[in-house]
Amino acid sequence: SNFILLSEEEKKVTVFRQGVPLAQRENDSWKVFLFQLEDYYVETFCNKQNKAIEEYRVFGDTELLQPYLQAIPINDLLR
Repeated sequence: SNFILLSEEEKKVTVFRQGVPLAQRENDSWKVFLFQLEDYYVETFCNKQNKAIEEYRVFGDTELLQPYLQAIPINDLLR
C-alpha cells in the first residue's frame, strides 16, 4: 500500500476522508480506531491523554482483525 509513504498529515486526511470506520478498542493508554481503505485496513492509535494520533498501522491480513471480531455480539447479527 502506498499509504505508508504518505506524510502524517496526508495519512490523517486519507483515513478520515476515504476510510470506512469499522470498530474501535482501547486499553489504558490507547484508543485504537479501525478503518478500511480499499483492500487494506488502517488502525489509528490515539493517545488517551492528549487525543493525538501517534501511530498508524496498516495491514491486509484479516487475521489481525481478531481483537475487533471478539467484541462483536454475534447474537445481534443472527436476528
